[in-house]
Amino acid sequence: MDDVFKALADPNRRKLLDRLFRRDGQTLGELCERVDMTRFGVMKHLRVLEEAGLISSRRQGREKLHYLNPMPIRLVHDRWVSKYRAPFAAALSDLKSRLEVKMAEIQVYELFIRTTPEKLWQALTDGEVTKKYFFGEEIHSDWKPGSEWYSSSPEGRRDVDGKVLECDPLRRLVITWRVLYNPDLSKELSRVTYLIDQRGEMCKLSVTHDVSDAPKTASHVSTNGWQWVISSLKSLLETGQGLPTPQ
Repeated sequence: MDDVFKALADPNRRKLLDRLFRRDGQTLGELCERVDMTRFGVMKHLRVLEEAGLISSRRQGREKLHYLNPMPIRLVHDRWVSKYRAPFAAALSDLKSRLEVKMAEIQVYELFIRTTPEKLWQALTDGEVTKKYFFGEEIHSDWKPGSEWYSSSPEGRRDVDGKVLECDPLRRLVITWRVLYNPDLSKELSRVTYLIDQRGEMCKLSVTHDVSDAPKTASHVSTNGWQWVISSLKSLLETGQGLPTPQ
């Protein structure tokens, strides 16, 4: 976590994070607008932020888009914020997000996990494992392109479903995503991409949720879902225990 604190210590880097918080997925040129920094200076700060895992970047044609990655800050929160204060802090954060920003159309989450590609892939696709870290949800599919997938609650209710678009075992999984337990959300369809990149004894997990056609889903999964799920997955694979389900 030293890289995270070092990156956050600079006010210019915090300003860049604020810019991405207000509108995610910006190019270098857009981030250079209305800042008292040279283009080269912005590039250097973005490199530090990316090395710390606080932002990620994606190529879109000739452009490189930058996205805020909340996972390192979430890990700091999970480690040091008292469990008694966490619900209150989360509620305030949720309220602040709803009042200040429109949720990003593409949400990107990245995290390094000390595990193997085989174990990480199993954790993403095996229902006996998902229910240990994914709010008790058990996932079901044969993971063949074109097949259906769905997750069921501990009570047996089907909560989320979709189609398998791409499946490259141990590397890449792309699925559509439809939330069923909320009538408003069940009308929206989004897409989730999981990428596994082995880095020595670690694996970098990238989760990209394209909610460009699902604005209500965007708000829901951002404030209630992915950050906690991925943190719980990391805990399960590294310690054998997922995180306690938030109340």
